[in-house]
Amino acid sequence: MLAHLSAGIAIGLAGLGATLGIAMIGSKSVESMARQPEATPNIRITMLIAVAFVESIALYALVIAFMLLAK
Repeated sequence: MLAHLSAGIAIGLAGLGATLGIAMIGSKSVESMARQPEATPNIRITMLIAVAFVESIALYALVIAFMLLAK
């Protein structure tokens, strides 16, 4: 019972964190592209790398949730 609760909390908080992280990355990158249109390709590449790192954190939380449920 406690493992199910902790797995749910782990994936819930990771999902919330990933959502907020991607939202912040997206808003700041669009703001940066609007300020400096000539830097758009560099900003876009950096944005995609940052989104990949944020998503990897959510995937690690999913793995941890599965490990908690396997006990």
